[in-house]
Amino acid sequence: MMIFGFLPENLKTQAVAVAFSMAWLEAGAGGGGEADQARERLAGFRRKLYRCFTARADALFELADAVLCADGPVKTLAGLSLAPEHQRGHGALYDAVNCGRIDIARLRRSLAGLPLPAWPDGRIRLGVDVSPWLRPDAATSPGRLFCHVYGRGTGQAQMIPGWPYSVVAALEPGRTSWTAVLDAIRLGPADDETEVTATQVRDVVGRLITAGHWQPGDPDILIVFDAGYDVSRLAHQLTGLPVELVGRLRSDRVLYFPAPPGTGGRGRPSRHGPEFALADPATWPGAQITTSTATSRYGTAVAAAWDRLHPRLTHRGAWLGHDGKLPIIEGTLIRLQVDHLPGDRDPKPVWLWSSRTGAGAADVELTALAYLESVSFPLLTCSTIGLVPSD
Repeated sequence: MMIFGFLPENLKTQAVAVAFSMAWLEAGAGGGGEADQARERLAGFRRKLYRCFTARADALFELADAVLCADGPVKTLAGLSLAPEHQRGHGALYDAVNCGRIDIARLRRSLAGLPLPAWPDGRIRLGVDVSPWLRPDAATSPGRLFCHVYGRGTGQAQMIPGWPYSVVAALEPGRTSWTAVLDAIRLGPADDETEVTATQVRDVVGRLITAGHWQPGDPDILIVFDAGYDVSRLAHQLTGLPVELVGRLRSDRVLYFPAPPGTGGRGRPSRHGPEFALADPATWPGAQITTSTATSRYGTAVAAAWDRLHPRLTHRGAWLGHDGKLPIIEGTLIRLQVDHLPGDRDPKPVWLWSSRTGAGAADVELTALAYLESVSFPLLTCSTIGLVPSD
């Protein structure tokens, strides 16, 4: 979708979400009645999408169809006018790009109203990640950042100029190449990624509640983050929402147990207990909970958990302007070991931190498996999936 590069900024941020959500509806169709229901849902969403276009609606709608039905990556904008789905001249195409407008808030509500992937326990699971749109040769493109990209082979990671997008998607069980994208926001050079993500997640959860996907009494929505997110800070910022956050930690992190009860001595009481260094097994006490689960894709998944561990915060960085005493943000630490990962027969253990405390064995197992489901979270770069060229 090279067209994204020509769209007005208010269209760029949601185009990926529209494309993926429409594709997910079609991919979820089975046979017979299920296929008919899926087609009806897709037709209903298309009607809602059309009503989101507030200017040049007909031209924009045909342009969206042309982009989604193209046989491959779009190389030229004018080439879209030759697609059978685009029944207007190329002049109308440029008019749609230059003058077309969309009601973003209405589109987001429409996405939130789509059916969510069904899990056996009925719990909603969301994945949050950053997907870059690489623009290495677009020197005049505003707001580019250096995006971390994994190359082929060990140690081939690169930093390439581009536009990073924060994407929130609903995860579904089983193996699938489709993702129900609920929101996409472009990150700018001056943005605090944690602040933007917290606001984005809060808005998405609010829309899901308004759409009736979550009711009081339902289990908390499980949100999975990969490494790179300050998950404890996110948990603090999302306090009050019916969510449980799970994030991967770097293997060099140090967490702390709760401070022991005061002994009545002099001086200020300690706020932190014994340390837990992820890289130093000598600091690990015996696991409070251990689970072992057989999986079809990863072999046996063994999770060891410790309750009520927290990071030690300081008045630096993100907490520099925090008023008063810094919070103690406790959660459950999980060490997850699997037999194998796709392409890696001898994987290293993964450390996870959950914002939930007092978790039981079933909760630890669910959290570990939710993370494994998110490993295949198909938020590939836009250029990889053929939406836009990499330049």
